[in-house]
Amino acid sequence: MIELRKIFSIFLLGVLTLFPFAETQGMQSSNYKIDQDSINFGGTEDSGSAGYKMSDTMGEVGTGQGSSASYVLNAGYREMFQGYISISSPGDVAMIPAIGGISGGVGNGSAVWNVKTDNPAGYQISVKSATSPALQSGSNSFADYTSSTANPDYDWSVNTSSAEFGYTVEGNNADSKFLDDGSACGIGTGNTADKCWFGFSTSDQLIVNSSAPNHPSGTDTTIKFRAESGTSHSQPGGTYTATIIVTAVAL
Repeated sequence: MIELRKIFSIFLLGVLTLFPFAETQGMQSSNYKIDQDSINFGGTEDSGSAGYKMSDTMGEVGTGQGSSASYVLNAGYREMFQGYISISSPGDVAMIPAIGGISGGVGNGSAVWNVKTDNPAGYQISVKSATSPALQSGSNSFADYTSSTANPDYDWSVNTSSAEFGYTVEGNNADSKFLDDGSACGIGTGNTADKCWFGFSTSDQLIVNSSAPNHPSGTDTTIKFRAESGTSHSQPGGTYTATIIVTAVAL
């Protein structure tokens, strides 16, 4: 028997992004967007030399930090509001049921990541595997799932003489390649459960693309994993594991 025991997950916090305190509400048109602005009479963004860089503002009032037991206020353009992004850390994933080495079969598992950010521009999530192929046991492995086109396959499909491992993404803001029109992926706006399967790579693959903040509750993203050994394929027994790296970045 082949046990798909667990998937080790490593999570990298997104890049910290800084945004200035807004004295007036942001402005925008079809050509531009100003998230924050400042009323003053002078200053520069890019003074510098070989040894330093300085940004300055002249004429602002009411700047500095104010706080109490319930809040912290960083007032003023240069005081800067420090944005944040966080990502949850779900436990290892147990793939079930065990797959027969000779008879074949399918094992499934899933994990949920919650990302929170107050970044006005939103965030992205990417995923990659630490090894190629992703799912291995010593010198044995399952091949990374191969889709029939550049987009994920709407239906999971593995040749009876092959063994493959792949994933799909479900949740708000899933990247467009995981959206479907009911029959194909990379087209439409649906996010049908258990559809749009893709293979892992050692390079980052974009899986979530959001253009708005989601503070304070955050947004859940589910990654579903699947491994299959075909009925005409003999897969060596063992405990197969994959190290999957999930990265959230503030835009």
